Amino acid sequence: MTSPEPSITASPAASSTPDALTSSLLNPKAVRPISPAPRAKHSPSPSPVAKPTPAPNATLSSAEIAGYESYPPEVRKMIDLALSLTSQNLDYKYGSADPANGGMDCSGFIYYVLSKSGMSDVPRDAREQYAWVRKAGNFQAVLAHSDDTFELDALKPGDLLFWSGTYSVDRDPPITHTMIYLGREKATNHRIMVGASDGRTYKGQSRFGVSVFDFKVSRAKATEDNRPGPAFVGYARIPGLPGG
Repeated sequence: MTSPEPSITASPAASSTPDALTSSLLNPKAVRPISPAPRAKHSPSPSPVAKPTPAPNATLSSAEIAGYESYPPEVRKMIDLALSLTSQNLDYKYGSADPANGGMDCSGFIYYVLSKSGMSDVPRDAREQYAWVRKAGNFQAVLAHSDDTFELDALKPGDLLFWSGTYSVDRDPPITHTMIYLGREKATNHRIMVGASDGRTYKGQSRFGVSVFDFKVSRAKATEDNRPGPAFVGYARIPGLPGG
């Protein structure tokens, strides 16, 4: 008996259409280029906001003060010394009471000018200077918020001016700032003062250091942390100043 012949299964005919892989191997040009991944956009850092630069220290001569020639000699001597310091380009320097340090703070300016003008026992700190004039009975409180208040009728050139709230401090009384009243400027008839500050104005421009400044009673708005803004509290004759 003859053994049956094994059946031969025919292999399927090769497809006449090459698949994608074969096509890419045979024809490299058919390969689509791979697009690079998009780069993350770089956002430039915002430019820092420049703080306004204070204008130069303001100075003027005594001849620019209305009625200066009629001031008592002792008051003129003190004001002349104070004005001479405004021409030395002195900074506001906390803790300094000597122009040789390149600057002074507000009470240091008062201490230096009054001591050099012959006043004795002048306190160094603004709060102590306030207590000094209060004890002498020379203080005039100002409760108004306007510059034309009758409470300024007794204000004289050479008087000390006092503020509270110019910076945050825990003290009683809360006096933080002091200056010397000069009188009225001839050209504008505006009240002016002299001293050391880190941000008051003269003729609408912020000044920094030992300078002449505008004197205004108007109170500033509350601060961002809801503290009361700076407030003018009053003025006083300088104890022991002849003609003051």
